[in-house]
Amino acid sequence: MTKIALITGGSRGLGRNAALKLAARGVDIILTYRSRADEAAAVVAQIEALGRRAMALPLAVDEAAGFPAFAEAVRQALAGTWRRERFDFLVNNAGMGINAAFAETTEAQFDLLMNTHLKGPFFLTQALLPLLNDGGRILNVSTGLARFALPGYAAYASMKGGIEVLTRYLAKELGPRGIAVNVLAPGAIETDFGGGAVRDNAQLNAFIAAQTALGRVGQPDDIGHAVAALLSEETGWITAQRIEASGGMFL
Repeated sequence: MTKIALITGGSRGLGRNAALKLAARGVDIILTYRSRADEAAAVVAQIEALGRRAMALPLAVDEAAGFPAFAEAVRQALAGTWRRERFDFLVNNAGMGINAAFAETTEAQFDLLMNTHLKGPFFLTQALLPLLNDGGRILNVSTGLARFALPGYAAYASMKGGIEVLTRYLAKELGPRGIAVNVLAPGAIETDFGGGAVRDNAQLNAFIAAQTALGRVGQPDDIGHAVAALLSEETGWITAQRIEASGGMFL
């Protein structure tokens, strides 16, 4: 039976790339978007061009009050489009970045990062658990910044550190259902994340490449392929692990 993946933030950036890589491997996709329905529709069209089914649903991952309604929308989508009750893979990918020195980080910035990167995935996963197949997978997205420290990311990286701990707890508690749970930690990637600095600032790009064992900055395809690999049949015995896809940054 065809597998179905639900990818939050799948309309752009690394989420979009992961959706396309999974679709190319024969996985159907439910992706979420926050406001740009046009971007989401374009990704759905790309997935359908690959011969897979896809659907885009709106979701604000920082607003937990909306999760029950979102879970119901997923249930209806599964029934209406796939004639099924459950999906197979949950990828907690949606996010945003704030660069602010520790001494200058505001409570509002802290709360936004916490709601987006820690509280959101916690309670969204909880809301979707009844719809996730036994033997399925959960893949959370962290960051290399949870291992190495760069000024300006104290709050952001702290939330990602939390999601890494949560991953181990989910793996333990969901293990009896055969659900494997891992966390993927990308390094610096050339996308529009954080204003596109890694992609557009040649000096920053060169600095990162010089500090990376494989000698370059990451590309979206590097992460999309990693997501697809971690959700493949061959990696089903891997759980509770942090996998860093950074090319060997700051070793």
